[in-house]
Amino acid sequence: MGDLEKLAGFKLPRKNDELNELLYFVKCELSGPSRTEQIDEKTELQLENVDTNRPDTWSVEGIARALRGIRSIETGIKKYSLAKNPAVEIFVDQELLSIRPYISCVIAKETKLTDDIIRGIIHLQEKLDQSYGRRRKRSSIGFYDFDLIRSPLTYGLAEPDAIKLVPLDGDRPLSLQEILESHPKGLEYGYIVKSNKRLPILLDADRKVLSFPPIINSNDLGKITPETKNILVEVTGTTQETVQNTLTILTTALADRSAKLHPARIHYNYREPSVIQTPDLRQRTMQITLEDVNRLMGITLKPAEIVKLLRRARYDAKQPSAQKLKVEVPCYRLDILHPVDIIEDISIAYGLNSLKPRWPADMTAGGLTPSQEYADKIRLLMIGLGFQEIMSFQMTNPDKQFTKMNQSTTEYVEVTNPKITTMTCLRSWLLPSLLEFLGNNTHVEYPQKIFEVGTCTVPQSTMPNRTQDKLKLACVSTHAHANFTEMKSNLEPLMTNLDLKFALQPAINQSFLEGRVGSILIGGEDVGIIGEIHPQILQNWKLEDPVAAFELDLEQLFKTMSAPTQLERRQSRPPPREPTEQGVALP
Repeated sequence: MGDLEKLAGFKLPRKNDELNELLYFVKCELSGPSRTEQIDEKTELQLENVDTNRPDTWSVEGIARALRGIRSIETGIKKYSLAKNPAVEIFVDQELLSIRPYISCVIAKETKLTDDIIRGIIHLQEKLDQSYGRRRKRSSIGFYDFDLIRSPLTYGLAEPDAIKLVPLDGDRPLSLQEILESHPKGLEYGYIVKSNKRLPILLDADRKVLSFPPIINSNDLGKITPETKNILVEVTGTTQETVQNTLTILTTALADRSAKLHPARIHYNYREPSVIQTPDLRQRTMQITLEDVNRLMGITLKPAEIVKLLRRARYDAKQPSAQKLKVEVPCYRLDILHPVDIIEDISIAYGLNSLKPRWPADMTAGGLTPSQEYADKIRLLMIGLGFQEIMSFQMTNPDKQFTKMNQSTTEYVEVTNPKITTMTCLRSWLLPSLLEFLGNNTHVEYPQKIFEVGTCTVPQSTMPNRTQDKLKLACVSTHAHANFTEMKSNLEPLMTNLDLKFALQPAINQSFLEGRVGSILIGGEDVGIIGEIHPQILQNWKLEDPVAAFELDLEQLFKTMSAPTQLERRQSRPPPREPTEQGVALP
């Protein structure tokens, strides 16, 4: 509590409710014992972030920085200065390109550390490693006593048994392989790099080991204490943006402790530009309109009022025209992606509780969309035909979608930073999900007849987000005598009940037996496929009995169905009652 007050520059409320009300301005709240205990200067506050998208408030330094703005003690963007000349040179081995290719560093000099401050820095490090760094896979952090290090540094690779180091808080040297096999950090994070023949290593000019990224630091150089005056901060990772952003959060936190910042120069020989300087503390520029601010907040603010609120939220702003504001976004605000994010901060600075609530101008009645009503109808029909509904994950991987289905890889929607290797993309059709389900349930009694109505996602360049969601139906039947005829005998009553006429046309599909597969046509349009699954596909999914299946694109079906229009649906309902001051009038 005392440390936060010292950094914020004012005395914090001693009552829990009042303190929470202040912390809400920076999207934090009291948690744990500090919710109920008596608060004084020596209280160790436990805070919970309401918004996990703001890593700048994951430290006491960041919270104090935001509170100084809210209390108008220090408004506008906080300027951070870097020394002109780099304090360290770092050379990166090109073989790291396919393993962990990026590194960013800063040197924080003249630091004044205490055990409490070090504990706070380590807490921030661990939180960034676990969340923003995806458990060190995307980025990891190291701190070192810079006075013990000689430039230039080498970020390269080493044989698992060629180099030894004493791990942080360890008492004997271990090889990189021994760390992976026996050290707690190696057992926890070794999966990130252990599949490589050579492992990442960070060395200084005297070949002293700084760390084994992303596993652990050396105890000789990678340990900071209250006696440490100059700190080298290093971040390695798989993407330049993540590495740079992580370093920015750490750098600004140390600078708020009055550390003097000195840049590092990184030398690459496999990218352009080949030489970069870190950290990058430049702010970004975004534009908002007065109309959007007032419309979204539901009030009328003058430009000068908006600028004042922006400065309290730690932005800088200018008015280049009558209806527009040019906003400077701080380097540490990684969460600002859209003008709406800035308007949200304006609302918070204004005071969300100060905004007068109002009833919507139009009263509407909720209900299912026509497509969902038909999807529910199809579900009931499939259940009536003796099939059991399943629900599977929309996320999958190319091996399941293409390789195991004997399909050529086509365009698909890939996840940029997948959490696990088995879920790296969005599915484009349902049959692989159903076959995987069957493969996981071979112990269940046969016959097995299952279906799913689910969303599939395909690339679509004409859509705003370059993707399109499609609702599809897939069903499979597996038993000793499953065949094309059985599946057609289920398709026919389904189409009859949907009042649709269909035709089958011979087709070629590598997932199905040749001569036992056909395209499903409605009005000449291809809406799906039906057939017997190829034996090789059954083997891929470890299935022993034959499988017959069909899959339909329900979006295509909806176009041909005689669905009631939205207007007809709306007219069939009684009109909503007039709102009163207390709300909607009840009958």
